[in-house]
Amino acid sequence: MGRRRVTLADVAVASGVSATTASLVLSGRARELRISEAVEKRVRATAHELGYRRNTLSVGLRTGRSQTIGFVSDTVASSGLAGDMIRGAVDAAHRRGFMLFVGESGGDPAVERALVEAMHDRRVDGIVFAAMYTRTVAVPDGLHDGPAVLLNATAASRSSLHSVLPDEVEAGRSAARVVVEAGHRAGVHLIGAGPGLDDIPPNSTAAVERLVGLWEVFEAAGVDVVSAHRCPKWMPEDGYAATHEVLREHRPRALVCFNDRLAFGAYQALGEAGLAVPDDVSVVGFDDHPIASWLRPRLTTVALPHHELGVRAVEVLLGLFERRRRGQRTPVVHRVPMPVREGGSVAPPSTT
Repeated sequence: MGRRRVTLADVAVASGVSATTASLVLSGRARELRISEAVEKRVRATAHELGYRRNTLSVGLRTGRSQTIGFVSDTVASSGLAGDMIRGAVDAAHRRGFMLFVGESGGDPAVERALVEAMHDRRVDGIVFAAMYTRTVAVPDGLHDGPAVLLNATAASRSSLHSVLPDEVEAGRSAARVVVEAGHRAGVHLIGAGPGLDDIPPNSTAAVERLVGLWEVFEAAGVDVVSAHRCPKWMPEDGYAATHEVLREHRPRALVCFNDRLAFGAYQALGEAGLAVPDDVSVVGFDDHPIASWLRPRLTTVALPHHELGVRAVEVLLGLFERRRRGQRTPVVHRVPMPVREGGSVAPPSTT
């Protein structure tokens, strides 16, 4: 005779809680309904020990849902850095009893459309449509046919879709504050974009928004930004070349690099010129790429919260199920904070 399937009632009795409480915990709604963390941990530990598995078929029949979410991206899945967005989405989906189906298009619009259609064919309850880097996207046909959220992207044309984005404007402010609070008021240079909002790499939402935040704080603090250098790509060789260009005419005191790979190139150019970070020149980056921790001294950078972005996208998507039933369709842009990761690359300006 086969082993009897462990039921929700079994978990409730073994945990010393009601069946309702056990159901809320195991469907991922504990925090939402203010069930204590201790009770949540006890119920989950008991369910794991007993080998409890939710009956997704009965849940689907009762709710009209498949308990699945589609995740369609350009190159997020194959990107080591942005891949944390998928891990965040998986974690959030699992907590609410959902499974994530992941598809990658390589940026091909035809493949994007096919993936969206395939997700709908598999009766997913909603779709997260994600980009590896923050940009505007052409929304593929069919994405509006069910609940959907744009992750790390905004629609290139009018759309009813919600977006989840890193708070890049505030990130620019944070980077500028690091420089200002260290005492720098002169000899500041921008590496990667600027001086104007049109002086950016193609289709880079992050560049525009970081510039807006940087200029807001620098102008308010009276900082003399001596030069800004637009780089067509934000790779180490571009940071190296732009920093060499600065050094031909100036003795910089601080460099704000628009990502950490540019900062890596800047470190090399400064070292070749006999300048030390941060004793001679302070350097700030963005993204918290693994390269930031390899640099010596470690780079101070404003982190892209990839895992939190994935979590938030799923949370917003699941919230749409209720709003959709109530007919609420107004699109909202949800911003996720970008924290500063302190390193040793910023110091007060030297007196020499």
